[in-house]
Amino acid sequence: MKTYIVGGAVRDRLLGLPVQDRDYVVVGTSPDDMLARGFTPVGKDFPVFLHPQTHEEYALARTERKTAPGYKGFVFHADSDVTLEQDLLRRDLTVNAMAQGEDGTIVDPFHGQRDLDNKVLRHVSPAFAEDPVRILRVARFAARFTEFTVAPETNALMQKMVQAGEVDALVPERVWQELARGLMEAKPSRMFEVLRACGALARILPELDVLWGIPQPAQYHPEIDTGVHVMMVIDAAAREKFILPIRFAALTHDLGKGETPREEWPSHHGHEARSVKLVERVCLRLKIPNDCRDLALMTAREHGNVTRALELRSNTAVKLFERCDAFRKPQRFTDMLCASMCDHRGRAGLEAKPFPQAAHLERLLAAARQVDAGTIARRQSEPQRIAEAVHAARVEAVEAVLQWAKNEALRSEEKE
Repeated sequence: MKTYIVGGAVRDRLLGLPVQDRDYVVVGTSPDDMLARGFTPVGKDFPVFLHPQTHEEYALARTERKTAPGYKGFVFHADSDVTLEQDLLRRDLTVNAMAQGEDGTIVDPFHGQRDLDNKVLRHVSPAFAEDPVRILRVARFAARFTEFTVAPETNALMQKMVQAGEVDALVPERVWQELARGLMEAKPSRMFEVLRACGALARILPELDVLWGIPQPAQYHPEIDTGVHVMMVIDAAAREKFILPIRFAALTHDLGKGETPREEWPSHHGHEARSVKLVERVCLRLKIPNDCRDLALMTAREHGNVTRALELRSNTAVKLFERCDAFRKPQRFTDMLCASMCDHRGRAGLEAKPFPQAAHLERLLAAARQVDAGTIARRQSEPQRIAEAVHAARVEAVEAVLQWAKNEALRSEEKE
């Protein structure tokens, strides 16, 4: 029985990166032997065991054979006759197909170290084509290892997989799992660029794929198209290390521009309503979690209003807060402002430009939240007019802040 550390732990150690999790492969033993040594079985599809002391997972070396379309259509063989090289052969990329022995020796039958040095993501064998999830994984690794490129032959193989319909067999939950992980990487735009290069984006997120080639409004740096703009927006969210719902909202905020009639370009009048419809469709199809869905819908609907925040009157601002349920869920409103800021900065030369609209709306919301709705309700003799009275009080509070700001601006001008 020999034990090896395999996969990402070996790759990350060679790259000088922190090693988070270790995966172990055991060669030259059987399930019965593992049980006799005190290991606890936990694997459903193939033999995986928990170490009796450390409780880390140890998998028997295994081979696999494709039996049906999609990523679940496999049968596995795990026994003492399976070699380490056979186990590594079934892995996705050469940089993930290395092992480290108990004495520290690196086992690298498919030249993963060379590809690490050359910063290349390359498939191990033609068996890569048997699992469409690997397309998503390659794209996610491109978003994590931002200086790496996908080998031309790997991209060509992924294109063939897309054409063969393998991507269409992916279940929504797995697609979302990989997209969500990719969105949280250092440069998520690279994930979508890789998916687009092999044709997978058009099958997984056609609402996003169509944005390339569609111009931005003339006042918003027309030299870049909407697809490039959206990529800049999600990278802005990544630079700020924002949470997943904000990054997903940044990704989907402009989907409606894909349905703007060509004769209206570069204008996109009414794209917010179209974006809301398309975000709903994407979230339903991919079974997006509620927190991501709700923030994405709000951002798609309101990011234009946030951009114009400095021009909003008090009544309009309060209506914005009410539509966004900001009085009950102020943090979600703040998250929407963050996504809108990323939209603002997702243009060449504006990556660090101030976004005073966010702080302005936060001040107005704070003032409106000071209104004691309970007291107003108790004083109101006509219950049907409570909401109207609360709204009016909030408008008055916001108007006071706006007037104060105007007066401060006038005093500053007089001093100058």
